[in-house]
Amino acid sequence: MDYDIIGDIHGHADALCALLAKLGYQKRAGEFRHPERQAIFVGDFIDRGPQQLKTVQLVRRMVDAGNALAIMGNHELNAIACYLPDPEAPGEFLRAHASPKWGDSNRRQHEKFLAEIDGKPQLHGEIIDWFLSLPLWLDLPELRLAHACWHQDFMDFLKDQLAGGRRLTAKLMPAAVREPESDSEKDTPEPTVFKAIEALTKGIEVNLPDPYSFTDNDGQVRTRVRVRWWDGEANTYRKAAMLDVDLLSQIPDMRIPDHKCIGYRDVKPLFVGHYWLSGEPRPFAPNVACVDYSVAKHGKLLAYRFNGDKLLTTKGFVWV
Repeated sequence: MDYDIIGDIHGHADALCALLAKLGYQKRAGEFRHPERQAIFVGDFIDRGPQQLKTVQLVRRMVDAGNALAIMGNHELNAIACYLPDPEAPGEFLRAHASPKWGDSNRRQHEKFLAEIDGKPQLHGEIIDWFLSLPLWLDLPELRLAHACWHQDFMDFLKDQLAGGRRLTAKLMPAAVREPESDSEKDTPEPTVFKAIEALTKGIEVNLPDPYSFTDNDGQVRTRVRVRWWDGEANTYRKAAMLDVDLLSQIPDMRIPDHKCIGYRDVKPLFVGHYWLSGEPRPFAPNVACVDYSVAKHGKLLAYRFNGDKLLTTKGFVWV
């Protein structure tokens, strides 16, 4: 089977329609299909954009018709947590809408989805149920997909706790979104449901050693940094940090904890989204590619045309 792996859409349904048309998909009976190929979506269908319900409906129709596969992104995870009640706090949601732990930007993003779904409680529940039906990762004969990170140890830890098809359940959601009280708990190697779900859907971060920090492009002082988990040679904070070159001088060139440097060495190609890349699309590595090129920040909605390639190249990327 040949596949088109499509990146984070974030409510940009018109861009999705344009990309599918460019890829040769035709709309018939209300959904897009290709005579020879299947689309795979890496998650993050909602938040930020102007057409969130239309986006979900387009993707869901393709999946239900067998013309596409899809996995869960961190924004679907957030939507589920904002919908389900918190069993430990009557009257509250799992993701408390006013919680200081859930930043203002995240709250503003999801308020757009809530505004579109307002007055449609039945549809809201159906969409949440559909989000819960999405697997956290796919391991197909030809390729693999995860929204942000392929972490085999965490996947092995989760397998017996997930529903069939590697799916989260409403029962497991509290553990999936219950954040540790301190950042130091996140950096221990012992697996938990929270750390595993966080890594698969948001990538891997590491605390910088005291007294180091950096100031990001928005002027925020940060003491944690996202790392190049797929690169087994990125074994220091500076080599591993996913930052613009002009920020790397603020990062120490000291060794990161070994369990944060996991690497991806499998020959089976892996596709992720999530990382808000910009510029000319290129793979992370010959066996790893990101298909998120920031459509919600006036960037590209992008796909990778996979034809059984063993090595990923720039020629596989297509975008609008």
